[in-house]
Amino acid sequence: MLSNIRIVLVQTFHPGNIGQAARAMKTMGLSDLVLVNPRSFPDAEATRLAAGATDVIDNARVVEHIAQAVGDCVQVVGASARLRSLPLPHFDDPEPMASELIEHAQDAPVALVFGRERFGLTNDEIRHCTHQVSIPANPEYGVLNLAQAVQILAYEVRRAWRHHQASPATPQTPPSLPTRDQMAHFEAHLHEALMTSGFLTQPHARTEDHLRALFARAQPSRKELSILRGVLSTLEKAGSNPRSSS
Repeated sequence: MLSNIRIVLVQTFHPGNIGQAARAMKTMGLSDLVLVNPRSFPDAEATRLAAGATDVIDNARVVEHIAQAVGDCVQVVGASARLRSLPLPHFDDPEPMASELIEHAQDAPVALVFGRERFGLTNDEIRHCTHQVSIPANPEYGVLNLAQAVQILAYEVRRAWRHHQASPATPQTPPSLPTRDQMAHFEAHLHEALMTSGFLTQPHARTEDHLRALFARAQPSRKELSILRGVLSTLEKAGSNPRSSS
């Protein structure tokens, strides 16, 4: 399961933070690191601050866009210091988030996504997530640096994994969830159907954000998503070939 837990760092500015995040990962048994458009990498400072976790640094993958980092993941949790306007499902505490993440990591990749040091993730980047999570820090001084945030959430994931391993009951494997790429194809299909039908009349309406949140909460299986796409295709065909009145 731990090998299916991916840490994604988006546009990290200071390369030393990448090295410290790698150390935080390795102490908790995580090894899959993906960097989205970092300012400088590879970098000697990242390697130096990784200390004994240079293997995590050496095996890190660099991509240009968050979609490339999480496309094959079935659950993507964005770490956010504050609630944003997007209505995604939100974990107010990391513990239940980690338990759910471990369940889905039994047979598919999942990801924890961390944004820039100064202002975190943009709304467009959060749209590539299925959930958000906040760390309940001191409200009078809730400032965490990047490596600290990675360490806290990585610890919660490891603790959930240990509890899962120690559970005497045989766990039930949850239904196979669609990947983010598969959900993106569905969302594009849904957009086309909504536009063609005339349901959407404003190009920037928040209706689609609410629909994304609905499907994120529902977590349809791959089979259920296939059925939904079949429904859309049938409705599109029916709309383009209306029965002539007698």
